[in-house]
Amino acid sequence: MVSSVNIHINSFSSNANVASVALLLLLALMSTSSSTPLSSTFYDKTCPSALATIRKSVRKAVVAERRMAASLVRLHFHDCFVQGCDASILLDDTDSITGEKSALPNLNSVRGYEVIDNAKSALEKLCPGVVSCADIVAVAARVASVAVGGPKWTVKLGRRDSTTASKTLAESSLPSFLDSLESLTNRFSALGLNARDLVALSGAHSIGQARCVTFRGRIYNTTSDIDANFARTRARSCPAAANVGDANLAALDLVTPNKLDNYYFENLIEKKGLLASDQVLFSGGSTDSIVLEYSFKPAQFKADFATAMIKMGDINPLTGSNKQIRRICSALN
Repeated sequence: MVSSVNIHINSFSSNANVASVALLLLLALMSTSSSTPLSSTFYDKTCPSALATIRKSVRKAVVAERRMAASLVRLHFHDCFVQGCDASILLDDTDSITGEKSALPNLNSVRGYEVIDNAKSALEKLCPGVVSCADIVAVAARVASVAVGGPKWTVKLGRRDSTTASKTLAESSLPSFLDSLESLTNRFSALGLNARDLVALSGAHSIGQARCVTFRGRIYNTTSDIDANFARTRARSCPAAANVGDANLAALDLVTPNKLDNYYFENLIEKKGLLASDQVLFSGGSTDSIVLEYSFKPAQFKADFATAMIKMGDINPLTGSNKQIRRICSALN
């Protein structure tokens, strides 16, 4: 906004002065621009050790707990789908902010906040006020993917951190484990992601675990599209009774639960998708052919996963002088 630049052109009498005013206006516009493009070299001069510092924190966390890799990829996903990739998901509740951590898709589900906090703390010692929390989340997802055998990609940087969060938007925008294929497609399309992106990103469920409460209805529903033996296996750790064992965990992929690979798609073909929102990707609909392709072309899956992660990272980033670089990721400056 240039309205904050209080310049009275009438007080200048010469063409030179008018030109100076025009220059000042141009500089004001440039200084308030929020359209600065993201760049993989954004911190090369201001914080050269940024990526290495984040990588160290993430690798340490994944070594300590393999499941953390899935959690960090998911954290990036859940951030970008609400307000864009702006680290809004990291904000704690305050008198003026009702954060996204307590939204139903995130509560007792999204993890990895402490890994981001640790990386941020280390970066603040090296380069105070330089590296955004939003960029840390984006880089952490890439490092996590590589740590469990998944693809790597070039992370574009230069995001800034939001000063707002929205529990309401999180509950209305994030995909549900009960979503139909149409609903999933619409959610992704609204953010510029196509059906191929949807299937590729869903491949992140090759790693990680799900809570019993999210798949109980599927494994005990005799009319659902699920392999009977698979359902019985999952029932061992997920009682049929409501509210009993809700937090019990099961691997999303029985074959290679700690490796980001294409077995997830083979599972879907065999009707062994743990979540209903997984199995709908291979249920006689428009994405069946993509699932089949990824099931026998692991390299193609990894390439498309990397492409989709880059596209997701481009969702409505805050750049330029927009918003702030938080000193603590869970709180505003």
